[in-house]
Amino acid sequence: AVRGLHVLPPLLCAVNGLQARTFGVWTLLSSVIRCLCAIDIRNRTLYYITLFTFFLALVHFLSEVFIYHTAALTIGVMAPLMVASFSILGMLIGLQYLEVEELSQNKKKN
Repeated sequence: AVRGLHVLPPLLCAVNGLQARTFGVWTLLSSVIRCLCAIDIRNRTLYYITLFTFFLALVHFLSEVFIYHTAALTIGVMAPLMVASFSILGMLIGLQYLEVEELSQNKKKN
């Protein structure tokens, strides 16, 4: 390396601007979907789409760590893994409540 200049390890050179912007757009899109679900939580289709975004995030980060080896298990990777995992768990529990609520509303109509 030239004095004052450092050579980046190969892992840090693996991301280019296009990939970074694509990941940013994915993050923005998933946050919009999640906010819309929070506003209209009884919308079953939107609920499943939101749940799917958390599964995608979990699979994405797990594959980067364990399959592609492009990320290490640091706090920066552990945080989204934990958020996705707890969100999936919470949404699956919440789904049961939504189904019970739907059944009780159907009984009231009859």
